[in-house]
Parts: sequence; structure tokens; C-alpha cells
Amino acid sequence: MFFSSADVRAAAKVVVLGSIVRDTLFGEGADPVGQTIRIGSHVFEVIGVMTAKGPGMFGDDQDDAVFVPYTTVQKKLRGIRYIQTITASAASASQAIAVSGEISALLRVQHGLVPGEDDDFRVRTMEEIASVQSNATGTMTSLLASIAGVSLLVGGIGIMNIMLVSVTERTREIGLRMAVGARGKDVLFQFLVEAIVLSLLGGLIGIALGFGLSRGMMQFLAWPTAVSLDAIVVAFIFSAGTGVFFGFYPARKAARLDPIESLRFE
Repeated sequence: MFFSSADVRAAAKVVVLGSIVRDTLFGEGADPVGQTIRIGSHVFEVIGVMTAKGPGMFGDDQDDAVFVPYTTVQKKLRGIRYIQTITASAASASQAIAVSGEISALLRVQHGLVPGEDDDFRVRTMEEIASVQSNATGTMTSLLASIAGVSLLVGGIGIMNIMLVSVTERTREIGLRMAVGARGKDVLFQFLVEAIVLSLLGGLIGIALGFGLSRGMMQFLAWPTAVSLDAIVVAFIFSAGTGVFFGFYPARKAARLDPIESLRFE
């Protein structure tokens, strides 16, 4: 323990810095022991620096934090007289539920709760936290998938409208191609390729925006991000599939045009 019993009893204004805080305030690799920093309106003396630990179990950066005695937090920073959070560990994973029950029973005694009275505290195991996070992740995934589906639908309808307008404007061109020997499947293939190219261009723009946003988050928010090759491949496949699906009707309409009527089209 890096705080002495005297520090805790006296609610001393001493602080241990995370490595990122140390680098930000005093420079990378500096020794800030003996220096002072201000937290709110209070001045604290630095008595140590934590070794780098990386992200915690909830994704928070453990190095971007400071540590002070809990009594100091209660009396001088928060103005409270109770402890808000206690973290405990069991000897093994199989004992976690039993330990959780023992903690609950002890807290009920300490809080003077009679049988049948609701708990005025909450005890959570890692399994419960993981379950909540899993449910939240599943909900977010479903929401993002729904948004992506609506975006694909709207984009596909836009591609189909553009291709229908293109078929109408190029009716004489299509008739001329058929008059000089082009078959219906040749026209069908031509317009399908145009629809796929159009959708792939949109996919490329989306991938570029994704890269840009991820780099921006890393640069300005210091959030670690990664764009996998699988995601890029899936994006290309969906882009091509959208072009084929929504471009088929305009392409088939162009392939079924009558050459003579097309040449007469104004």
C-alpha cells in the first residue's frame, strides 16, 4: 500500500500519479516526487508514480488517473462520510458467488437492515457485469445493423433511380447499339456494371470516411481504434451486392427495349 496509516487517519493531501498524468504535467519520464499539484482548490504533494498498467476491465485508462487516501476524498474533495465503492476479489472464480453472498450479508448487518427490508447497497460480480455489457453490446450491434440496413436501402433506391433516369436519357443510344448487333444481355451487363461501379465508388468514399474518423478519434480523443481488413472486404461485397440488386431492374428494362421504338424516342 503506497499510503501509510498516518496518511489515511489524517486525510493527508498526498497523491500518487498515473504514468500518463505524470508525463502530461511534468514531462515524460520525469521524477515528480516532492512536487505539488492542484486538485480543485487543494494542493497535494506527489509521493509516487504508478507503473504503466494500460486499460482497465471497463476500458478506462488506469494510467490517466491519480490516487489519494480515501479519507481525503471523503473529507476534502467530496464532502461525504461514506465509501461509495469497494472492490473485492475471491480466491477463485468458483467462489465468487459465495463471496458475493457473504459480502451482502455482512453489509446488511453493518447497515442495520432487518429481515425483509430491501438492500440499500448493490453487490455485483464480474459475471453480472459481463452479462450487462454483453446485452448492451448486443443492443448496440442491432441498432447499428438497423441503421446500416436503412442506409443501404436508401442508397440502393438512389442508385436505382439514377440508373432509371440514365436508361431514359440514353434510350436512343441503347436502340442504336441493338440495331448494330448488341444483344439484350450485352445491354443488361453494361448497365449492371455501371450500377456496380457507382455503388463501389460510394463504398470507397464510406471506407475513406471510416478511416478518417478512426484517425480523428485516435488523434483528438486518444481512443484506440482499428479498421480490420475483413471489415473492408465485407464493405466492398455489400457495395457490389447493392449495385447488383438495385441495378438489375433498370438494366433489365434497358435490355428489353425495342430497337425500332428506341431509335424513334425523342
